[in-house]
Amino acid sequence: MSRQRVHIEGRQLEVSNLDKVLFPEVGFTKAQVIDYYVRIAPVLLPHVAGRPVTFTRWPNGVDGQAFFEKNSGRHAPAWVRSATVPSPGSSKGRETLDMVLLTAVPDLVWSANLAALEVHVPQWRLDAAGRAELPDLLVLDLDPGPGTGVTECARVGHRLRERLVADGLDPVVKTSGSKGLQVYAPIVCEDADHPSRYAKSLAQGLIRETPEDVVWRMEKALRPGKVLVDWSQNNTAKTTVAPYSLRARAGATVSTPISWAELDAVRDGADPATVRFDTAAVLARVDELGDLFDIAARRRGALPPG
Repeated sequence: MSRQRVHIEGRQLEVSNLDKVLFPEVGFTKAQVIDYYVRIAPVLLPHVAGRPVTFTRWPNGVDGQAFFEKNSGRHAPAWVRSATVPSPGSSKGRETLDMVLLTAVPDLVWSANLAALEVHVPQWRLDAAGRAELPDLLVLDLDPGPGTGVTECARVGHRLRERLVADGLDPVVKTSGSKGLQVYAPIVCEDADHPSRYAKSLAQGLIRETPEDVVWRMEKALRPGKVLVDWSQNNTAKTTVAPYSLRARAGATVSTPISWAELDAVRDGADPATVRFDTAAVLARVDELGDLFDIAARRRGALPPG
């Protein structure tokens, strides 16, 4: 295996197999994955700060076998921060996990060298003492069922925005980097389950209005011709792909923040391909537009009681 030592921001680390193709359809190599994460770091890192990271690793590329990795702090370099957090119900045989906190560019290089193509984080942060705070983000994941696509997701996303704004929230939207869209809003809530209750009520409200277009339950039999409004991603044990994360999809696509004007253009008939972005397009967008997902600049709204 080809290996070399690199120095980044005062850290020394070893990278290997840089010419290995991880996205065969577009010939995208591990070196390009690392380069992307280095260059996108200024806008990606603020969105994962304080959030324990779950990686999806694809050591043999996106055509090979993958695995999720939560307990990754065990084998991280000493300079990569980690936190011990209670194990979610899906993790068998252990009460706690050693989870990585990505805080700097060398951390991203280390994880990218492991072929950790995707970065997933929860909607809550850890405080200075390492304790989980209440969720500070609401997320609604719009997943198109058979016979639907990004256009239908954009229509549902527009309706969700109207409801969130009416409730005093300040939402943003991004592509999933796969098939759908994800609507977020910075929030203040009363308890850890409050976002799930509110998100479920939003989804059910949409269904009462247009049961032919939307579904909130995940059963496959219910989904043809409809958009799933996945409210369950607000469960504190779950994670969602981070803004600017690569997705392990054939075209090396990225979960990309978009403007509401871009969403509405797709809703009104623009080509859905206009909101499908690869790494080069995302880097160019950030250079031109800055961070369209700048949560810190948005108002944290209090969720309605419930």
